[in-house]
Amino acid sequence: MIYAYAKLTVKNPDALAAYREQAGPALARHGGKVEHATAVTTALDGTPDLPDVAALLSFPNRDAALGWIYDPELKDIHELRRSAGASDIVLLG
Repeated sequence: MIYAYAKLTVKNPDALAAYREQAGPALARHGGKVEHATAVTTALDGTPDLPDVAALLSFPNRDAALGWIYDPELKDIHELRRSAGASDIVLLG
């Protein structure tokens, strides 16, 4: 199992809502899922740039995560997420 951390600073809530409808099936296509997603309100240490939304994603392995992000059939879904605002995803491991 490998995890990814996603952070989003939302500028277009409608685009985010549309993305959320498609995100689960897109992740599942590569064995991934959202473990937890939440609004972000508290920094525990330091002065990080807090996003509006953070999510912990899981994948069976690194290749599955890379398959998800580079899947040409999911290009429009990734673009929809990006159109919602700033979007960063980091593979943890």
